[in-house]
Order: sequence, then C-alpha cells, then structure tokens
Amino acid sequence: MGSAAGACKAVFPGSFDPVTLGHLDLLRRACALFGEVVVLVAAHAEKRALLDADTRCALLREALADEPGLVVAQTRGLLVDACREHGARVVVRGVRGGADLEYELAMAHTNRALMPELETVFLGAAPALSHISSTLVRQIARLGGDVSALVPAHVAAKLAALTD
Repeated sequence: MGSAAGACKAVFPGSFDPVTLGHLDLLRRACALFGEVVVLVAAHAEKRALLDADTRCALLREALADEPGLVVAQTRGLLVDACREHGARVVVRGVRGGADLEYELAMAHTNRALMPELETVFLGAAPALSHISSTLVRQIARLGGDVSALVPAHVAAKLAALTD
C-alpha cells in the first residue's frame, strides 16, 4: 500500500467570505495530505456576499503565499464540473460539529452520485478554531466589531476599511 500524500489532486471549495483562521488551518492540513490543493472560491446566489469573488481570491492568495501546493481559483456552477476541470478526485471539507457533518455528508453523497469516482475527505476543525465561521465574522464586521482574533491581519484590515 503506497502513501496517500501527493497521490492525487484535491479541491477545497467554499465561499471564503471572508477567509478565517479556521479555513487557513484546514487548508494547510489538506496541503500536507495531498500534493496539490485547489482552493475553489464559489459564489452562491442565495448568499449575500460581503466581499466580491476577486477580493476573496486575492485575500486567500496573500494568506497562503507560503504554501506552494495551494492554488486559488474561482468557480461557478457544480462542484463536480470544477473537479473535472481541475483533474481532482478528492473534495476536502472542514467540519466543526454535528450540524456541519450532516450537511456535508448529504453534499458528499450527492456529488458522488454525480461523479462516482469523487471522494470526500472530512477534516475536523481544530478545537481552538472550531467556533469561527465566516457568517459570524461577517456579522461582527458589519457591526464594526474587531475580528482580528478570527481572521488573518490583512483580512481584518480589509474588513475594517469596509466599515469605516
């Protein structure tokens, strides 16, 4: 049995609106497991984005500049189509608790029905970061609160500039 590290390309999809310290922890851990991880920045029609997709990609690239195995790309449409486009057979998703797992498991089953060779790997959030969500960060930022303990410094500065 060979090593799984570097054996295949993975994607890590999300809205990253904004990228949090929890996201960065998961992305770095995913990069250690897979040779290449494509961070797919998705736009959700039903979500009211705080940051546009280009800005989210730029913030991710800056935060992940020290990780050569991570590539940031935008995507619209089905995740399985993006996986095919990028030649990925693995989706990496982070879970903070039971509610996340239930939702993500349903998504994994659906994606596998659409692309049978696609596997989903779940990474548990680091306990010290498991309370962080982009939704909470957006709410705090929109109300002018300090998010510096939840996001990288350059992201906190960008969010503070939006509310000035």
